[in-house]
Amino acid sequence: MTTSTILRNGFSAPVHHHRTRFFLVMMRLNLKFLLVCLCFAVFLITFTLWTNCGSDLPFARGLVPKWNHRYDSDNQLELTEEIDCVINQEYTIGCRREGDEIYLPFSFLSKYFEVYGSLNTVDGAKRFDWSHSYGKVNNPKGIYDPKGIFMYFENYNVEMRDRVKCISAIEGVPISTQWESQGYFYATQIAQFGLSHYSKNLTEPEPRRKVIEDGEKELADWRVPKNSSLSRSYMKDKDTTVVHFSTGKHFDSAIALPMDHVLDLVLSVNLLLRPNSSFMVTLQNRETQKLYNVIYILADLMMSVQDDNIYYGIGQNSTSTWRRLTRDLFVDLQKGLPQYINTEKRRKMRRTELKVVEISFLGNGSFDNLTLSTSEHISHFYDAAEWMIRHQDQSTGGWPIPVRRKLGVGFGELSRGWYSAMSQGHAISLLARAYHHSKGDKRYLKAALDGLKLFRIPSYQGGVLATFLGKYAWYEEYPTTPPSFVLNGFIYSLLGLYDLNSTAPANHSNEAASLFEQGMLSLKKMLLLFDTGSGTSYDLRHFTLGIAPNLARWDYHATHVNQLLLLATIDPNPIISQTAERWKNYMLGKRAQHN
Repeated sequence: MTTSTILRNGFSAPVHHHRTRFFLVMMRLNLKFLLVCLCFAVFLITFTLWTNCGSDLPFARGLVPKWNHRYDSDNQLELTEEIDCVINQEYTIGCRREGDEIYLPFSFLSKYFEVYGSLNTVDGAKRFDWSHSYGKVNNPKGIYDPKGIFMYFENYNVEMRDRVKCISAIEGVPISTQWESQGYFYATQIAQFGLSHYSKNLTEPEPRRKVIEDGEKELADWRVPKNSSLSRSYMKDKDTTVVHFSTGKHFDSAIALPMDHVLDLVLSVNLLLRPNSSFMVTLQNRETQKLYNVIYILADLMMSVQDDNIYYGIGQNSTSTWRRLTRDLFVDLQKGLPQYINTEKRRKMRRTELKVVEISFLGNGSFDNLTLSTSEHISHFYDAAEWMIRHQDQSTGGWPIPVRRKLGVGFGELSRGWYSAMSQGHAISLLARAYHHSKGDKRYLKAALDGLKLFRIPSYQGGVLATFLGKYAWYEEYPTTPPSFVLNGFIYSLLGLYDLNSTAPANHSNEAASLFEQGMLSLKKMLLLFDTGSGTSYDLRHFTLGIAPNLARWDYHATHVNQLLLLATIDPNPIISQTAERWKNYMLGKRAQHN
C-alpha cells in the first residue's frame, strides 16, 4: 500500500510527516514569542522615557506617577512624590514633594492669599508672572498743577465704562447706571468725564480733523432726491454761510452724502432742526460689512435701539435753536450694540473696524461746520462744565445725587437728593479748570465758589461735614449716619479745594484755602487709622460701627497711594510721603513688622 493510498483512505501519515508539522508549529510559536518580546521592550522604553519627562507635566492633570526622578544641582538623584496637604485641619488638597520642598497648586494659592499670576511667553521662553496686587501706581511727573492734568485721569475712558449707559445727546455727558439701571446723571461721573478729556487734551497730539461741509470753502457733493432741496446762504447774524435742506417725510427723500471715511469717528456739527427732522450717520463694520445707523432725533430720549438703528434724542426743545453737537460715533454705536447682540457672542468692537459710509438729513433744517476728527476733548470738557452750571442747586451750591444709596449694614440709607463731598470736589476741580481755560469766564468761578457751601454744613443737616471724635473735620463722600469717613472721596474733595484756591483770584479764595487747611490737618492726624499693616481700609466703619474693617480692594488701595503721592508734591509733611511709600510696598507683598 503506497503512502498516497494510505492518505486517501484516511489513515495516519508516516512518521516523517509528524516531524514536519511539529517543526512548523514551533516556528510559529517562536515568532509570536519574539513579537511579544519586542512589544514589551518598546513599551518598557516608552514608559521609562515618559517617567523621566513626567516632571515637566502639570501634576494637576494627574499625569505624574506616584514617584518621579529628579536631579539636584549636584546631580544627586531626588524623588518627586504626590502628597496630601491638610489646610488648617479643615480640608485637603493635592500637593507635590520634591526633596525637602513642598509645592502647592497656584490655583489654591491665588484664592487663599489673594495673589495673581499668569503664564506668559517672553522671547520665546515660558515664564510665570506673579503679582501681589492688580492695582497700578502712577508716580507724579512733577509738582501737581491745579491748571494742568488732573491726577492720572488722562488714562480714564469714562464713557466706555460698563456702568455708563450712554452719553446723553441732550446734555453731552454720561448717564450712569451705577446704582439704578434706568440711568441718571451722577455729578461725580460727569466731572470725571470732563477732567479726563481735559487731561487728554494736554497729553495727546493735536487731533486730525476733516471738514466735510462748511458752506464756503468745503462744499460736499450731496445726493439730493427729486422734490428735495439743498441750498447755501450767508447768515448775517452768524456771520457765516450755512447749508439749508428740505425733504419729504420718508427716508428715500433724505439728502445724503456717500463717503468712505475711516478712523476719524468724532463728529461735530452746528445744527438747527425743525420739527419732525433728523440727522443720521451710517457706519459699516469693515470686517463683516454690516451696516448700522446712528440717528439723532428731536425727542427727550436717552437711547433706543430698533434692529440696526440706534436712536439718540437731542431734546424736543431743540427745534428752531442752533446748537453744537459733538458725538463720538464709536461710543454711540458701542453703547447700543449690547442691547441686540446675543450675549454669548457679544464682544467690544474696535474703533479701527468702523468707517463712515453715509451722512444724511431728513426733514427741514440747517447745518454748518460738519467735521469728522480723531478727538474733540475740549468740547467734551466744556459739555461737562456747562452741565455743572445748569444743574447746580442755587440754594445749597450742590449737585444732588438723584438715587438712594445704602453704604452697608449699620448705616442709614441716603435718600434721593443727597450730596457727596467727592462730587463737590470733582465739580470744583472741573470748574476751576474751565475758569482758567476760558480765560476768566466768571460763570465757572461763581459755580465753583458756590460749591463750597456744603463743606460747612454738618452731614446730619444735609451737608457733607462730619467730625471725628468731635475734633477733626472730615468731608464725607457718603454723608451717612453714623459717619463713614471714606478716605479716597475725602482726598478728592481736598484736591478740589486746592484747585480752586490756586486758580481763583486772591480775594475769592480765602474760604477754599481755609477748608483745605482744615481738611489736611485732619488727614495727617487720621491717616494711619486706615493702615492695616498689609493694605488699607476703605473707610472707618470698624470704628464708627464697631465691626470688622472694610478692606480696600487693590484698585482702591492704589488710588489711596496715588492720591498721597500727589499730595506729597504740594505738602512736605513726611507723614504723607512715608505713608505713601509704605502703602506702595504693601502692593508688592511687604507687610508691617511683627512684635
